[in-house]
Amino acid sequence: MRDIRIVFMGTPDFAATILETLVTQEYNIVGVITAPDRPAGRGQKLRKSAVKVYAESQGLTILQPTNLKNKDFLKELEALQANLQIVVAFRMLPAAVWQMPEYGTFNLHASLLPQYRGAAPINWAIMNGEKETGVTTFFIDEKIDTGAVIFQERLAIGENENAGSLHDRLMHLGAGLVTKTVDAIAQNQVTTHIQPQSGDLKTAYKLYPENTKIDWEAPIQTIHNHIRGLSPYPGAWCYLINQDKEERIKIYGAEVYAQGHTEPVEAPSQNTKAESQIVDKVEETVATSSLGTIQIEDGNLKVTTLNGYLIITEIQLPGKRKMDVKALLNGYHFDENAKMR
Repeated sequence: MRDIRIVFMGTPDFAATILETLVTQEYNIVGVITAPDRPAGRGQKLRKSAVKVYAESQGLTILQPTNLKNKDFLKELEALQANLQIVVAFRMLPAAVWQMPEYGTFNLHASLLPQYRGAAPINWAIMNGEKETGVTTFFIDEKIDTGAVIFQERLAIGENENAGSLHDRLMHLGAGLVTKTVDAIAQNQVTTHIQPQSGDLKTAYKLYPENTKIDWEAPIQTIHNHIRGLSPYPGAWCYLINQDKEERIKIYGAEVYAQGHTEPVEAPSQNTKAESQIVDKVEETVATSSLGTIQIEDGNLKVTTLNGYLIITEIQLPGKRKMDVKALLNGYHFDENAKMR
């Protein structure tokens, strides 16, 4: 059995839970690397990362480098004499860091690699309508999320599950996978396999305003997946046109109400090819013009989509906190031309 000395690297709650599991199970954590404290909130007060907060509570050695290639930092890291490094939700590491420990540096990634390499694997798995995802441990190499896979665990995605719920379930699944990986390395019983570098691979792109906006011309299930994949963070958004104003809003919850809503345009009994094309064009125009229109019915906020209605359940208006739509309708009026765009 190898004597394992671990340096742990991570920043958010997801990583803090993994670190807590390692400490609770009495693995030897000789140091923790996390992001520098950053200004946050209206007062712009310095905020510690979740990993730092937990590491401080346990009296662990903490390093917060701004530059991972800095010579002083590399000396401090080397002085910890770790022989294994574990990375969870942290920055890309330079070779001087990930090559340092004798038994390597492994990463926990919240997808079934090689699928969904990148910054937001939990969100994109739901946004793309996947039925299954999981967690993977792999040895870091010079590229992003491409190293040799150690272990994987699979997890079914609930039909209406959002990113917040999936995040928490993957976090706890990942904690078990990390300890399993450390044990295998300690026992020198690791067998890896190389990831495919080509094929039908989906990417977990970083989330920006451009790829988080709701497309009301998409099929209803695509819109629903988009909303739940971005809830509770960062939130799917669109424009609300109401009472002669256009405002940017966020939608955090919705339900599919797949009931037809467009009346077919009846073609003449005897018509030419040109007339048929005109009718088809009219049908398309009618359907497109109605997309995103709002109906308030039985206390529900219904939005028209291509193949049904989407019932909005949680929403955030500009300058307001997110709220249940039932509460919103008690004091907010939608006019007859209100529309999502």
